[in-house]
Amino acid sequence: MENTLEIANRFRETILNGTWIANTNYKDQLQNLDWKIAVTPVKNLNTISLLAQHVHYYISGINNVFKGGSLDIKDKFSFDFPPIQSQVEWQAFLIKFWDSAEEFASFVEEMPNEKLDQVFFDEKYGTCKRNIEAMIEHSYYHLGQIVLIKKLLTE
Repeated sequence: MENTLEIANRFRETILNGTWIANTNYKDQLQNLDWKIAVTPVKNLNTISLLAQHVHYYISGINNVFKGGSLDIKDKFSFDFPPIQSQVEWQAFLIKFWDSAEEFASFVEEMPNEKLDQVFFDEKYGTCKRNIEAMIEHSYYHLGQIVLIKKLLTE
C-alpha cells in the first residue's frame, strides 16, 4: 500500500518537479511561457491558461476541505475565470498555482496513512485516497492537452 509521502510526491511530480510519467510537469511547461501564448486559442480547444486555471481551481477546492472547510467547487464553474491580460497577471497566477500545489502535497504528506481510507467530505465522493489519486490523474490528463496545444502554438 502506498503511504501518504509517496502519494504526495506523485502529485508533486505532476505539477512541480517530475519527469517520470510524462517527461515533464506543469511548472516545466508554464513557468517561462509568454502569457500571449497561454491565452491564444487553437480552434475550439481551451487555452493553456484556462486549462491551468481549471486544474488550480480543483486543487484549491480540495485544499479547502483539507483545511476543514466545505467542498465548494462545482464542475459548472471550473472554467469560469477572468481572462489573463498581461505577463504580470500570468506570473501572479502561476505563483498561486505552485503555492496551492505545494500546499496540497503538504496536506497529503502530513496526513496519517489511515486517513487515506476515510471518507472525503461526504460518502458520495469516496475516500481521501480516491480523491487525491483523481487529482493526480486529472492533472496529467490536462497536462497532456497543455503540451499538445503548446506545440501547436510554438513549433
